[in-house]
Amino acid sequence: MEPATTTAHVPKKRGRKPKPKEDQQQQQGAGARMKEGRKAQQPSIDDKYTQWKSLVPVLYDWLANHNLVWPSLSCRWGPQLEQATYKNRQRLYLSEQTDGSVPNTLVIANCDVVKSRVAAAEHISQFNEEARSPFVKKYKTIIHPGEVNRIRELPQNSKIVATHTDSPDVLIWDVEAQPNRHAVLGATNSRPDLILTGHQDNAEFALAMCPTDPYVLSGGKDKLVVLWSIQDHVTSSASDPATKSPGSGGSIIKKTGDGSDKATDGPSVGPRGIYQGHEDTVEDVAFCPSSAQEFCSVGDDSCLILWDARAGTSPAVKVERAHNADLHCVDWNPQDDNLILTGSADTSVCMFDRRNLTSNGAGLPVYKFEGHKAAVLCVQWSPDKASVFGSSAEDGLLNIWDYEKVGKKTERPTRAPSSPAGLFFQHAGHRDKVVDFHWNASDPWTVVSVSDDCDTTGGGGTLQIWRMSDLIYRPEDEVLAELEKFKSHVVSCASKP
Repeated sequence: MEPATTTAHVPKKRGRKPKPKEDQQQQQGAGARMKEGRKAQQPSIDDKYTQWKSLVPVLYDWLANHNLVWPSLSCRWGPQLEQATYKNRQRLYLSEQTDGSVPNTLVIANCDVVKSRVAAAEHISQFNEEARSPFVKKYKTIIHPGEVNRIRELPQNSKIVATHTDSPDVLIWDVEAQPNRHAVLGATNSRPDLILTGHQDNAEFALAMCPTDPYVLSGGKDKLVVLWSIQDHVTSSASDPATKSPGSGGSIIKKTGDGSDKATDGPSVGPRGIYQGHEDTVEDVAFCPSSAQEFCSVGDDSCLILWDARAGTSPAVKVERAHNADLHCVDWNPQDDNLILTGSADTSVCMFDRRNLTSNGAGLPVYKFEGHKAAVLCVQWSPDKASVFGSSAEDGLLNIWDYEKVGKKTERPTRAPSSPAGLFFQHAGHRDKVVDFHWNASDPWTVVSVSDDCDTTGGGGTLQIWRMSDLIYRPEDEVLAELEKFKSHVVSCASKP
């Protein structure tokens, strides 16, 4: 694919003019004709989806399907609000990417996360694709200046959220303090609590918040990686004696000035550092989990770059050809800070060990994971097990991998000997490109994922919250012992008169 930077007004590679899910009969008719043409070549998306849905009671412990009128290009978990006997309530951050007939929004929702082994198997598979889920309720709407391309929460206090839009600025929101707005045409934009300046061109996707300090990292079309500290504007919730858990305190954006600020936007913060080394758009960034001074970035120049702010603004390590195409995403392992994942338009996911990388760009990935049929859009390590990670792609699949399974031989022959090494679960509930997903740190095997359904259903999107059966990921001997116990119970029940 030719780079999209040579002509003006070229749409973003991962965005497009969105359409609502309603009033799309003409597009759906055309889509149906296209599907008929494809059926002769391969099983249609609908056939695969029907097969997946029939397996939901077997594969999943819980699943909720939520129809989105407008697509959301990002989805993130916020703080857990309360715990109950059968479910926990938690914040969920989404967006509405509109066509301009109504404003673009940042949406704060409340999600009831059903606990493990509570939902009935037959119940989780009986959902209407066109309906909204009773487990997801909109709590607050923020009218966003421009479409929301990326949402990231501050780990020290997940009520603080950063957003990327089609501008050079990063916007910071205290979502609890922001007023609830009604998104109607002509409504004025909500006012961000902070604006981070420093990019020279639009910064659309690359965005990260630091796990150890209130630092923000961004990359953009200007080929730059920019670092900010919002330390002076944010107080950690841990310092609030009334706070019982991270993200549950009061308003934590410090108000600067005497309150007579007449500007339409919040105070702006200049960069702490600007880092040059990429030769094309920076597509994603990630912090080292153990250091606010170390971070990495990937871009359309096919490079993976590691940075150390203590050593200056030039790359510490630059891997020139990390993939054979644009890199879309990167994530740093929170439990083993030597391991870094990258995902690319070449459909693969690579795992790099930074101990094997040298400053002259030498270094091959530890392993290349090949299980997608289209560009990989998002990668993320599991918060629960250091060897597990997920990847989502334009092929509509969200794959769950375990690098410890690579090269291991199973004693029993499997039905699919050709399945990619390391792949142990495939979430196939989306029928279009899976643009974002997020593991739930408060409920580690629960995932939220979102697809942009422009190409299949004519518009809108699908949000799914799901948890695979624990029989799939628990240790084999433990699972077999449980199944044997269940078998004995069934036999004893059957033998009773």
